[in-house]
Order: sequence, then C-alpha cells, then structure tokens
Amino acid sequence: QVDVAAMVRLFGYVDVTDTGFIVAVLSITFNPLFWNVVGRWEHKTQAVSQVFGSSRAACYCLGAVILLLNCVRSHCFTEAMKSQPKLEGWDWHWTYYSGLAISAVGTLFVISSFLALGFTGTFLGDYFGILMEEKVTSFPFSILDNPMYWGSTAIYLGWSLM
Repeated sequence: QVDVAAMVRLFGYVDVTDTGFIVAVLSITFNPLFWNVVGRWEHKTQAVSQVFGSSRAACYCLGAVILLLNCVRSHCFTEAMKSQPKLEGWDWHWTYYSGLAISAVGTLFVISSFLALGFTGTFLGDYFGILMEEKVTSFPFSILDNPMYWGSTAIYLGWSLM
C-alpha cells in the first residue's frame, strides 16, 4: 500500500478551487500551446508572414504577443500565489533570500539566453525561416541545454518561495 499522507498534506496547502489558481494554470498551459501552434502553422503555411508582408515583421509581431502573454501569465501567477495558503514554518528570511537567489540565477539564464539568441532566435524565428548562422554554444548554452526554460522555471520557483 502507498502512504498518501504526504500528498494529502501537500494538497492541504493548495486550493485548486480558487479562481486565481485556475486562471493561472490555464494561462501557464495556454502560452506555450499558443506559440507552438502558431509557430508550426507558420512553418507549414507561411500565412502569418503573408499577412504581415514579411517573415521578420511576422516574427517580431509574434514575439510581442508572446511577451504580452508572458506578462499576463506572470500577473495571474502572482495573484494565484497571493490567494494560496502559506506553508507554516517557511515564513523566514532564509526562505525569502533563497527565493531571491534562485530567481536571480533564473534571470541570469533567461537574459543571457536572450542576448545569445537575439530576438528572432528567442521568439521562433526558425519557424519563420530566420535561421542563425550556427548553433549557439556560448554561455549559458555551454552549461545547460535549455537555459531559457530552466531560467524561467527558476524564476517562478524563486518567486513562489519569496
């Protein structure tokens, strides 16, 4: 038999019926689904590029939409975190500063990834036929395979701790 006491205790700290929690989960789920569907659709049809008149304009527009969606996701996440119960014993300075450090490392990975890839490299330029001349192997790609994803995850984990 499996002892589910730990899971029951964990779910005691998450109110899955909270509207803010549900909206945050939907936002977190929707964003990558949206940009992957649009990117793959563009790759197959070039429809977005045709609407905007060029692949670069279309890529920059999709990038702006992705950034806007990320702002909405971050807002929804923050509101959900505010309305959720807090873990007892975690409301200490060390928790806050650990979260701050984790978020700082995540921010380093996200910003350095963006600087290494550029706007079109970050925001699905390859789906629009905008290819990099060679694979990026400089920091942070020299230490992680997916530094943008790991960095974003670290930011949200750190934010949660804070």
